[in-house]
Amino acid sequence: MLRLTDISYSIAGRSLIEGASATIPQGHKVGIVGRNGAGKTTLFRLIRGELTLDGGAITLPERARIGGVAQEVPGNEVSLLDTVLAADTERADLLAESETATDPTRIADIQTRLADIDAWSAEGRASTILKGLGFTEEEQRMPCSAFSGGWRMRVALAGVLFAQPDLLLLDEPTNYLDLEGALWLESYLQKYPHSVLIISHDRGLLNRAVNHILHLEGKQLTLYAGGYDSFARQRAEQRALQAAAAKKQDAKRAHLQSFVDRFKAKASKAKQAQSRVKQLEKMERITAPEDAARVVFTFPSPEELSPPIIRVEGGTVGYDGKAILSRLDLRIDQDDRIALLGRNGEGKSTLAKLLSDRLALMEGGITRSSKLRIGFFAQHQVDELYLDETPIEHLRRELPDEAASKLRARLAGFGLGADQAETEVGRLSGGQKARLTLLLSTLDAPHLLILDEPTNHLDIESREALVEALTAYSGAVVLVSHDMHLLSLVADRLWLVKDGRVTPYDDDLEAYRKLLLDVNSGPQKTEKPVKKKRASRDEILALRAEVRKCEDRVEKLQEMAEKLSKKLSDPALYGDDKIGELEVWNRKYAEVREAMERAETLWMRAQEKLDTAETQGA
Repeated sequence: MLRLTDISYSIAGRSLIEGASATIPQGHKVGIVGRNGAGKTTLFRLIRGELTLDGGAITLPERARIGGVAQEVPGNEVSLLDTVLAADTERADLLAESETATDPTRIADIQTRLADIDAWSAEGRASTILKGLGFTEEEQRMPCSAFSGGWRMRVALAGVLFAQPDLLLLDEPTNYLDLEGALWLESYLQKYPHSVLIISHDRGLLNRAVNHILHLEGKQLTLYAGGYDSFARQRAEQRALQAAAAKKQDAKRAHLQSFVDRFKAKASKAKQAQSRVKQLEKMERITAPEDAARVVFTFPSPEELSPPIIRVEGGTVGYDGKAILSRLDLRIDQDDRIALLGRNGEGKSTLAKLLSDRLALMEGGITRSSKLRIGFFAQHQVDELYLDETPIEHLRRELPDEAASKLRARLAGFGLGADQAETEVGRLSGGQKARLTLLLSTLDAPHLLILDEPTNHLDIESREALVEALTAYSGAVVLVSHDMHLLSLVADRLWLVKDGRVTPYDDDLEAYRKLLLDVNSGPQKTEKPVKKKRASRDEILALRAEVRKCEDRVEKLQEMAEKLSKKLSDPALYGDDKIGELEVWNRKYAEVREAMERAETLWMRAQEKLDTAETQGA
């Protein structure tokens, strides 16, 4: 159980949390929500002990392990799989100690604990997590240095999921995942055996993966049962009641004040007037709930073009002469709202570059309307903003002749007020930077807007504003996003990018979600036998190494069993005064035998895999 008792914390004299309390029972999955800047990430740092409370207390069960993704893993030469395995420090320490331990009692204790934490199936579990987050078996054996920062963040996430801490803290984990990875994470968290606290603006995740919402508002914490939609309903009902109570109290105060003003000067009514003055003084004022400043996006409207605005026939596209997508037969009209589905690496970004004229066809033809203007938004563009310049300076570079007042109006149309307009970009939040990049992408009223993960760093209010803006927008939209809520409200056509092709997906998003979850849950039955893939030399070498590891494990356990057997053959152990000690040694011997049976089974399986692979590779 996590207990927050009357906690307070301030930064540079500004109070973020003041006298807040909440209790999270063991095993609860809790989503943390609140406005940007309310202190959600600070709360995580307080729970981890990285910051010191001004007052109050945070208590956890004794020896509870807290885990979270602090930063990406280093770009070293350690393989992804070994990096994830090392994240479970207890398992790694026990295995290291088992190599040098000589005391039979300690050896037995180590093996018992390794069995308790299911250490022998660790590689399989780690591989399953990496696969769910988008890494193939071949990539899992590659060094971390072969991957970019975003992919190494996924490895860091895989590591903390594998370690299975008693309290898992996740801060916007889907920001560096694609749709498939985000859906897998939802499913994984639903089954996670311990407590989870997750900061997220992804409504789908907050509806399906958590069972409580912890709301940080007005420096206070309030726990609500249910997912985000349930929280939103309860919150709206509370606000409506609070507004009604405030209105009713204002009417009563006005009535009392009117009586006082009218009769306070009359001697015959002075006593009654004074009584009402006291009533007014004692009345605790009910404050009407503040309406949050509405976040907006305002996309300029382009003129209408004759359809189609883009037509691709018999197209092949790729890099350095290597085709990524082929046999493309696509048409986009100005009223289309298209979502691109498919795993990372299948070619969604390649298609987006082709459509935006950033990549040429290798074969086939593409026709674009002669007046077509295209807006392109991708996460890397956010990172390419000039950190030492203000948003208004960014706009002035693009529109040097436009008046400052009009530039400010454009910024306001994307939720960037007067203060943000003159603030250096390096000091803006991630959401504010994303809004500025969206504005720069749409300055010339594009007929086609291509958005690659536009919701990263946007809070829930900004995501809802983006949905409204895209709905009202009169141009075409091609959208790549892990946000199922956004896709379901915006897209009316689905294109599946898979196996080098782009084809219409005729079912809906919910069917696609179920399809992905079914694929990730395990092998599916097929009516036709699947042709077995020829095992590579690296795969065979890896399997041989696994067999050797299994052999060594069995031999070590065999040595332990022999030592324990020798101990149990000592007649001195069977005296009347040794009954308790004898029971201990018998139990340890049984535990080692059980561990050896498990190890032998794993050895047999590894050998069978190796035999199959060597047959296929022959």
